[in-house]
Amino acid sequence: MIPDNARAVGQPMVDDEPVDPEDVLRIVEKHDENRAALLAILGDIQDRYRYLPQDALRIVAQRTGCSLVDVYSAATFYRSFSLTPKGKHQVCVCLGTACHVRGAPRVAEEFERQLGVKGGETTPDGEFTLDTMNCLGACALGPVVVIDGRYFSKVRASNVRRLVDGALTGFYTADIGQDPRLFPIAVGCPHCNHSLMDHGFAIDGCPSVLVSIAHGDRRGWLRLSSLYGSYSISAEHEVPLDAVVRFHCPHCEEEMIAPADCAMCGAPMVTMSIEGGGTVRICSRRGCRAHMLDLV
Repeated sequence: MIPDNARAVGQPMVDDEPVDPEDVLRIVEKHDENRAALLAILGDIQDRYRYLPQDALRIVAQRTGCSLVDVYSAATFYRSFSLTPKGKHQVCVCLGTACHVRGAPRVAEEFERQLGVKGGETTPDGEFTLDTMNCLGACALGPVVVIDGRYFSKVRASNVRRLVDGALTGFYTADIGQDPRLFPIAVGCPHCNHSLMDHGFAIDGCPSVLVSIAHGDRRGWLRLSSLYGSYSISAEHEVPLDAVVRFHCPHCEEEMIAPADCAMCGAPMVTMSIEGGGTVRICSRRGCRAHMLDLV
């Protein structure tokens, strides 16, 4: 059951917030009504309404010059988008092979019991949406659960109530650099094996990962958080949302490109070696949060 100090899941949900055309127009105009920024526009709309309302999609089509078919194709192709309202807190349980054999089905069943919904459903009060995925890309850490973008490793059914309580009471607002549920990794170039760690520039309280990036005719440095599950960055030049950038080692200058593209958006994946064994891959598209961890 939900802890006593949390709002009870199951209370009637208020009516979905009506779409404000002016609000949607501001989002589209922020991206210069550019059809090339369609994914970023849809992402901002979903952040605003927690799903993609039909009225908003029609406005996007009209103002960007995209056909409504193209807008709906993008909205339905990417798993991160939804045409139905999502809960304030989104829970995803990995049921991939590695997680499955370590007890992930019991974890998913406990979330269903605690929340009173099945996978793919949203609680009546709109607080939680529960989903499952075949793989979240962190097989060595299973069973893995992602709540509001944060990864939790080696989850057991006995942990579920604490995680639900934490989502409702605000663990996602904690200082990310002090959160023990996010773990640091040290990475290097997969070509020259030189460390990419910058101990003189901290992000989230840990040494940052320093790489060189190229976008169009601009080149510069980019520093990423070394906490797996954090999306904090610092860049020499502003990188527009939805832009695809090329990542290079600042030492040997080789491009760090993975053999497979991003499963979420189709952009090239960037690969880095983990000190001690393994690789980490991140999407090269600004705004896409796809990443995978493979420990050996």
